[in-house]
Amino acid sequence: MRELTEQEIVRREKVEKIRETRNPYPDRYEVSHSLLEASKLADGEKDVSVAGRIVFLRKMGKMSFLKLRDIDADLQVSVKIDLIQEDEYAFFKENIDVGDFVGAKGEIFTTHTGEKTLRADSITFLGKALRPLPEKFHGLQDPELCYRNRYVDMIMNEDTRRRFQIRMRFIKELRNYLDGCGYYEIETPILNNKASGAVARPFVAHHNALDLDVYLRIAPETYMKRAVVAGMPKVFEIARCFRNEGMDATHLQDFTMIEAYQAYFNYEDNMKFIQEMLKTIIQKVFGTLTIQVGDKEIDMGGEWPKISFRDLILKYANIDINVYNTKEKLLAQIQEKKIDLDCDTPIEQLGFGNLVDYLYKKVARPHMIAPTYLTEHPTSLSPLARANDLNPEITDRFQLVVNGAEIVNGFSELVDPQEQEKRLLEQAALKAAGDQEAMEMDYDYIHAMEYGMPPISGWGMGIDRVIQLLTGSENIKDVVLFPLMRPLDEK
Repeated sequence: MRELTEQEIVRREKVEKIRETRNPYPDRYEVSHSLLEASKLADGEKDVSVAGRIVFLRKMGKMSFLKLRDIDADLQVSVKIDLIQEDEYAFFKENIDVGDFVGAKGEIFTTHTGEKTLRADSITFLGKALRPLPEKFHGLQDPELCYRNRYVDMIMNEDTRRRFQIRMRFIKELRNYLDGCGYYEIETPILNNKASGAVARPFVAHHNALDLDVYLRIAPETYMKRAVVAGMPKVFEIARCFRNEGMDATHLQDFTMIEAYQAYFNYEDNMKFIQEMLKTIIQKVFGTLTIQVGDKEIDMGGEWPKISFRDLILKYANIDINVYNTKEKLLAQIQEKKIDLDCDTPIEQLGFGNLVDYLYKKVARPHMIAPTYLTEHPTSLSPLARANDLNPEITDRFQLVVNGAEIVNGFSELVDPQEQEKRLLEQAALKAAGDQEAMEMDYDYIHAMEYGMPPISGWGMGIDRVIQLLTGSENIKDVVLFPLMRPLDEK
């Protein structure tokens, strides 16, 4: 057991003292207003009852001030001996500390310094904090401590509270927008027999009851399209997904994404839809379409341009993927130009499509700051996307890139079951040859497709990634409430 600090010992002693007269952890308290609601009330409003955590406390002889906090607001409370019973004021002064929870009831007024305040005529103890909060003026600043102790980070840092308010508001507006457009929200399995729906390395688990290995989903895609087969023309899911790949400032192995599918749409329809949707949501959440990311101002207004894989790589690497159009030719060019690709899998084991993707990510993506649609992906990179009618070597696919980050991925869906079977067999061969990010054969999905699919276009968006962008956060963990961390020594 760890050694307690002096403050922790004192707080534990106070708990025992509190037990002599009352329960230090009562079961409820009647609240009439949230702290935010109370902070907006007119002076003279009586019988206002609030509760929260004490983040500031100044005890004086016959009058004390404290500040209560939750994620939405702070509210000052004044406690005066002539308004509450003398023994209750003595209890308050002796036993209550910063970090504790209290309830307060009384009248709203504004101090001479202009601060909205509750003049308490009763104060109720609601819970003791056994650990003290960090120093008032320093808060919690170390990033790793913030990730490990997000609850303290939220208490102490206003910027953190703002980021998660933005995240929650964004998701709410996203749901509202899709609901207004007639989409059904559905749920799909997290445990899957096949690692399908995206090109990525999966997590593997074992299902004891069925005695078989299963995969944590890397995307809900194939089940979403099964729902379209079932007769739902517009579907979406906000889904927790898992990809057993590298970590960096813009990637996590477990993350939240949304996928949405609409029958009778193609990828160009969805590019227009997403542009309008994101502009509407950003305007509602921020009141502007200009977002600040570090020292850059990014204008999300206007028309978002389109650019092809080929043009981007030609511009930034001087390699024409229409000329170097096989794995062997492109690999030779990459090696000749000494371009070091950031890839966990040896690049010699990658297929042509993944080689193109890693090359683009290395040489071109960091230069894409304003919102831009990347198009004309190689077919081998997009095994679930519809091939272009004029050029079957590319697909009707797009990615929205902003500030060097891929925000949205979408395409016209491949709905031909025979072509889909052929593509998945090619992916299975790549996987057998060592490409860990290639997809597996999924005959159950083919079986569903054979019942008939209408024209479909779908898209996916990383919620964490888009919130990271919109809040100008340096690390994606900054916008994930409780990111996975390597455990510390319990001692």
